[in-house]
Amino acid sequence: MPGAGADTTGVEESIALLSSFMSNDSTTEIERHLRALVAAGAAGDRLPSTRALVSQFAVSPLTVQNAMQRLAAAGLIETRPGTGTFVSARPTITRSDFSWQTTALGSMRTGHSVVGTAMSLDSTVPIAMHSAYPSEGLLPQRLIRQALGRAARRSPDIDRPLLGGMPELRAYFANEIDANTAARASGISSDDTIVVPGSQSALISVFRALAQPGDAIVMESPTYWGAIAAARQAGLVIVPIARGSQAPRAAELDEALETSGARLFYAQPHFANPTGALWTAAEAASLLDVIRARKAFLIEDDWAHDFGIDAQVRPLIWHDTDGHVVYLRSLSKSVSPSLRVGAVIARGPALARIQVDRTVTDLYVSGSLQAAALDVVTDPGWRSHLVRLRESLRVRRDTLAGYVVEHLGAETLTHLPKGGLNLWLRFDDGVDVARLVAECLSKGVSMAPGAEWYPAEPPGSFVRLNFSGPHPERFGEGVEVIAAALASRRALDGRKGTP
Repeated sequence: MPGAGADTTGVEESIALLSSFMSNDSTTEIERHLRALVAAGAAGDRLPSTRALVSQFAVSPLTVQNAMQRLAAAGLIETRPGTGTFVSARPTITRSDFSWQTTALGSMRTGHSVVGTAMSLDSTVPIAMHSAYPSEGLLPQRLIRQALGRAARRSPDIDRPLLGGMPELRAYFANEIDANTAARASGISSDDTIVVPGSQSALISVFRALAQPGDAIVMESPTYWGAIAAARQAGLVIVPIARGSQAPRAAELDEALETSGARLFYAQPHFANPTGALWTAAEAASLLDVIRARKAFLIEDDWAHDFGIDAQVRPLIWHDTDGHVVYLRSLSKSVSPSLRVGAVIARGPALARIQVDRTVTDLYVSGSLQAAALDVVTDPGWRSHLVRLRESLRVRRDTLAGYVVEHLGAETLTHLPKGGLNLWLRFDDGVDVARLVAECLSKGVSMAPGAEWYPAEPPGSFVRLNFSGPHPERFGEGVEVIAAALASRRALDGRKGTP
């Protein structure tokens, strides 16, 4: 059967075929009939036999059994072999009292809506442009399958991995800092590297290790929603500084550090999420000067390391000699969401504190996942994959941006990012983004509302569109849905304003 797995048996195929031709209408009709009998009856009442129902509804025994299984799964009926099918005893409904937890837990560290749209929705939306991860077709599927197979066959993987991670994988992350340079300039080694289960987990550890609850942390605004949530969960007070398509101003960072007393600055210098913005070399140098002068830490989240399109950049930690930069990198987006493997690079006492928190939190990262990740990124095919990936991202970015300009207007696109996975759009200030997102979702188009990416109130009406999700051939259709929803809203607002 086309599309069937290689190990599907003939019996399984037959069952699948029977199920596909089964009449859903008949099953629903029988189920409705049985539910009525259950509602009218009492616990222990016997229901008609399969043979009687087959005769009454002129359907196959399989159709009857399917309806019976639905009711049994709902706990409405029970089957007694050799006796028949009976109405189940009605469960006693109890109401628990959780009110004591209100006093015991105290106030919340974060709001209810901690998880962003990019994670709370899945990719089953017909036109999914909210996505947090590249679609399957952009991942190195062959390399992943081979690596996982080899990792599973390695007997040493039953042993406990080293606390800091596999030496070879730590060396890979350290060497990447000096990639594409003629000589080793950063001085970073595997001894400065800790393997972590993804950068989100690392963020929490870095915040907890380098600050105390109640301390301030400076963040770009907008910035990654997960970092906002992690900082608040660690009990930190976020001090936002504005950034758009460029870096924050060095003077604003200096003032924020001075007035708040913060010693942490979290930033995404390269292809920031959600805006796609990129710091220039001059901007990076001036911001690093502020960090050094204030004796602070720059937490560099290099989430889009593998997603450069029109620019290949060097991590800021390459320029750091005295341990001011704490560097985060993850393979979860570029290799596979299932391989939650990343790294923290730091130096001095900061590294030791982060290692303590990592050990207390997770002890170590799965040896099998580490081995698989290392296998992928050291395979000769990995570099070839990255070349193809970046070209695919270029085509997707340009295609989606073209539709945005055509249907929403050039002014809606804040800028064309030189890398990353997202476009950052700004609508007229009067647009209710939450309502627009909900309306488009009801029509099968998803996007991430801009407010989720701000640690304070958003200064306008923004949304993020991801161009790495599934079905890029439907980008045009998706943007047309957004445009129609905007036009409908403007028309409605116009009618409301008519005297």
